[in-house]
Amino acid sequence: MGKFIGYVGTYTKGDSKGVYTFTLDTDVQKIEDVKLAATLGNPTYVTVSQDNRFLYSVIKDGETGGVAAYSIDSQTGDLMPVNNHVSEGASPCHISVNKENNQVVSANYHKGTIELYSVNSQTGGIETSQSVVAHEGNGPHERQEKPHTHFSGFTPDEKYVVAVDLGIDKLITYAVENGSLHEVSTLSVRPGSGPRHIAFHPNGKHAYLMTEISNEVVALAYDSSNGNFTELQYISTIPEDFTENSQGSAIHISKDGKFVYAANRGHNSIAVFEVNEATGKLTLVERVSSKGDWPRDFVFDPTEKFIVGSNQESSNLVLYARDEQTGKLTQIDSDITVPYPVCVKFLHA
Repeated sequence: MGKFIGYVGTYTKGDSKGVYTFTLDTDVQKIEDVKLAATLGNPTYVTVSQDNRFLYSVIKDGETGGVAAYSIDSQTGDLMPVNNHVSEGASPCHISVNKENNQVVSANYHKGTIELYSVNSQTGGIETSQSVVAHEGNGPHERQEKPHTHFSGFTPDEKYVVAVDLGIDKLITYAVENGSLHEVSTLSVRPGSGPRHIAFHPNGKHAYLMTEISNEVVALAYDSSNGNFTELQYISTIPEDFTENSQGSAIHISKDGKFVYAANRGHNSIAVFEVNEATGKLTLVERVSSKGDWPRDFVFDPTEKFIVGSNQESSNLVLYARDEQTGKLTQIDSDITVPYPVCVKFLHA
């Protein structure tokens, strides 16, 4: 198997200073060499270009916020600043890059917007903000007083950009035409559910939407010809009898399309679901402890034999072994310190 380089985006409070890097040694099943890779403000979400040459991060800089580009040293994984693109107001909460590395899209929770940037695929530099879309509306929950876009990313065929808005309970599909975002489809989910993140099935026909407020996964059918989504199932990520505060966070699907994983902050767990590949619907396999407080994200390693989770409020990473046949997780180590970790990403294999 070998060694794989990973990155952790953080909230820069307490001891945290920016983006951290680590190495996962799959032979000895250990996370090693945790160190600061780049100093910047609140790089809470990061993403890596398909060719592993560049890392893109959200950034807060004083009273401005936006996106930042870094080049990646192919030998060491070290990060070198390329440039950033910021504007007045709150920083984004999510960032994605397309396969060609010529477009980046961000979601801004506080502004209720998504923003499309052009990127120089050779230098990795962020060139211009091409298009900004501001959502409108609200929802019934007290946290839904206005739009709160929590995710924006490209569909698997990159024909569309999808935005998930917690504040208005909507999943919105956009086409990119001449550098501008144009709405082509909208799905309204259950009022007050507060959708947060989405993961697409590798078959391109299904997707799984994580809700933050109601702690559910919404199984969806996806029509790649027109960008339409259709609801198939709602399934809870926490036990029915759990009544304390819990907020859904990250959702990811294995490359073989057999298992969906979803994290719960408050219940402090990762729920594992098996996918019925014929119907796209989910069945609960198990829930495992996050071994820390406020599990914000997790990631498959490139072999998908391991998962690395991040607990924001207890400032620790957790390493799990993953059974590829059953989907079940076994904790290996939970004593890996990273201050206020949010997002975790590996270089692509």
